[in-house]
Amino acid sequence: MGKRSVTVRVARWSALHPGRAVIGWLVFVMLCLGGGTAIGMNSATSEDFRVGEAGRAEALATEGGVQMRPTEQVLIRAESGPLDEKAADAAVKDITARMKSLPEVASVAAPVKSADGRVLRVQVELNGSEQEDQESVPPLQAQTEEAAKGHPDLVIEETGDASVSKGVDDQRNEDLQFSEAITLPVTLITLALVFGSVVMVGVPLLLAVTSIMATMGLAMLASHLLPDTGVGMSMILLIGMAVGVDYTLFYLKREREERARAGGRLTSEALVEAAAATAGRAIVVSGLAVIVSTTALFLARDVIFDSLATGTILVVAVAVVSSVTVLPALLVKLGRRTERRAAKRLARGKPVRGTYGEKEPGRAWNVLLAPARKRPALTLCLSVLVMLGLALPALNMNLKNPARDSFSRDIEAMKGYDRLLDAFPEQRVRHLVVVRAEASQAADVRQALTDLDRRAKSDPLFSHPSFSHPSGAPLLRSSEDRRTTTLELNAPHPTYSQKAEDSLDHLRHDHLPATVGKMPGVETAVTGEVPRGTDYVEHQNQKLPLVLGFLLLMTFAMTVFAFRSVVLGLLGIVLNLLSAASALGLLVLVFQGKWAEELLSFISLGGISSRVPLFLFVILFGLSMDYQVFVVSRIREAALNGVPTRQAVIEGISSSAKVVTSAAIVMVTVFASFVMLHILEMKQMGFVLAAAVLLDAVVMRIMILPAALLLLGRATWWPSPAIRRAEERAAERYGAYGAHGAQESQEAPEAPEAADERPLSGHWAEPRTARRG
Repeated sequence: MGKRSVTVRVARWSALHPGRAVIGWLVFVMLCLGGGTAIGMNSATSEDFRVGEAGRAEALATEGGVQMRPTEQVLIRAESGPLDEKAADAAVKDITARMKSLPEVASVAAPVKSADGRVLRVQVELNGSEQEDQESVPPLQAQTEEAAKGHPDLVIEETGDASVSKGVDDQRNEDLQFSEAITLPVTLITLALVFGSVVMVGVPLLLAVTSIMATMGLAMLASHLLPDTGVGMSMILLIGMAVGVDYTLFYLKREREERARAGGRLTSEALVEAAAATAGRAIVVSGLAVIVSTTALFLARDVIFDSLATGTILVVAVAVVSSVTVLPALLVKLGRRTERRAAKRLARGKPVRGTYGEKEPGRAWNVLLAPARKRPALTLCLSVLVMLGLALPALNMNLKNPARDSFSRDIEAMKGYDRLLDAFPEQRVRHLVVVRAEASQAADVRQALTDLDRRAKSDPLFSHPSFSHPSGAPLLRSSEDRRTTTLELNAPHPTYSQKAEDSLDHLRHDHLPATVGKMPGVETAVTGEVPRGTDYVEHQNQKLPLVLGFLLLMTFAMTVFAFRSVVLGLLGIVLNLLSAASALGLLVLVFQGKWAEELLSFISLGGISSRVPLFLFVILFGLSMDYQVFVVSRIREAALNGVPTRQAVIEGISSSAKVVTSAAIVMVTVFASFVMLHILEMKQMGFVLAAAVLLDAVVMRIMILPAALLLLGRATWWPSPAIRRAEERAAERYGAYGAHGAQESQEAPEAPEAADERPLSGHWAEPRTARRG
């Protein structure tokens, strides 16, 4: 007997010792979760987010102690009508005193009145950085609430960077709970329809949930190597539920097929091992494909993508481990239960219910597969044309960095933010010019920055001088050593608008070179929300070719490794690119315009979040391998048994249609639930992944893939000689036994390359119950 693979040996041990395997898995989950909780999460700091010129400016300003700090704005207005100045002055004094007493506050500015005189604004500057402000804001909010109670005749509210950030995080947590509430019932219903058994429904969910729990603990540990940005846990939930259920479905599907084929002749242990030799290997290969593909995100050299990649890799790895270790033990436990019930029924003289069996694909599947089977060339051409048509809008895709203006107005701080901008429109955009020079040049630098301030204020893209400061003076700040000086400029445009980007372009390429840039030995840079977003998009555009090239190479290599076929490797790349392009086209069609704003509850940026395309390519290329490995494995297995390629394609796709569709329904449900979240970037990610998986599972796997394989025929497997040898052996058997013998030999022969993974003989092959008559 040949040497068995690691997957089969692990499944064999798990099947022989199910109690130990289950307990071991639970201990592993508790250790991961407990260890992560004990050590805690290491969150990313402001330094981890620095990119491009904006990042360089922040580093220079921070080194000099003049960095742009988070600011909170306390607004004082009347409920209606004009503002009572006496009452407003009393409220300002109260707010100022309260804020200055807090250790989180660096300074409180003098009140500024709006142009119409109806609103007073008190700016409160916090200690720390803009990325580390959420822990500081609750005490300020509490003092604002107390001040509002003390002045009931006025409306006193607080908004600002910290308030909005905290509101977004709180909303994200509520959204995730909402997503779970939707995902779990749909998953339960889908699994119930697939298996028709409440007990079998619990197995995929149990493994998915415990895998997510273990991964959360591991992610906390990993955050001390790669800091967490707050999106890692969301990705663990998103991907964990999808692949956790998918992998279990694939394994359960094969175990039930083996059980139906055995007809009571094999024990549960033998059936589980037989499933491990096929589905177990497919799960491992699929998981490796997702992991290898996801590593491409690290090439982007971005802390957010690092966090996304870490969460995805960890949860997929844990899901694979659970599928090949504890899942066989659970299936053996359930199988023994079935055998005991059968034995009791036989002892009572009652008939034994049929074992779990898989029905042949129904009429609906025959109808869906008919076009590819009967007219593969026409089906392929029409399907590709449809996909290309869906992809066309992606040619006009405009990448944007999601800004504060895009956040949901269900957040109280965002409602205050809108009222702030109505009264003080210049507060929309803050550009910070940072200058580093010798201390002896400090006076010249301040004079040059004053000239820059004057030039900018004469530019219609910037705000009027009276908006910047009550006195109209430039907002200058210098470090203690006089080497670093900053100038803050404001612009009255939405942060994601073209005018905001144009104001930055004028500042960087016109006003700055004409003033401070002319000084010798001076280093300059500009930062702020708009510069950070602009530089981030440029950074992503620079990294996209590298990441995509690596992704294509790894996808090709993994496909060739799995199927020993260069043709399949090339075909997989083309299909994945077509799926991704079509999904991006739909994304642009829905989110780049305004027609779907009310339907999906979002504010269009006039573009797509810059992180979404790269994220889509990486995750889709990995997840699509789930379907490709499972479907093509079934086709290749039949071909290795001597079945002609055309027949193998039809049989493989037909036999896997139900489970692939069920897995797709679960995955699409998980992703689509994110469309109902409030955060625009999460909406876009959920929509594009749901669309991509749906297109991949339906159009690609039912129309394009079978049509292409039918047209390629035996060339599909080039250059692997295994299929040719299998066909030669089938031809020899046909010559020796005649047509009837050849047909029988093709029904259930053992695959040549899987001969070392056959179930054990001996006591495992003896059923614990009498064979059903």
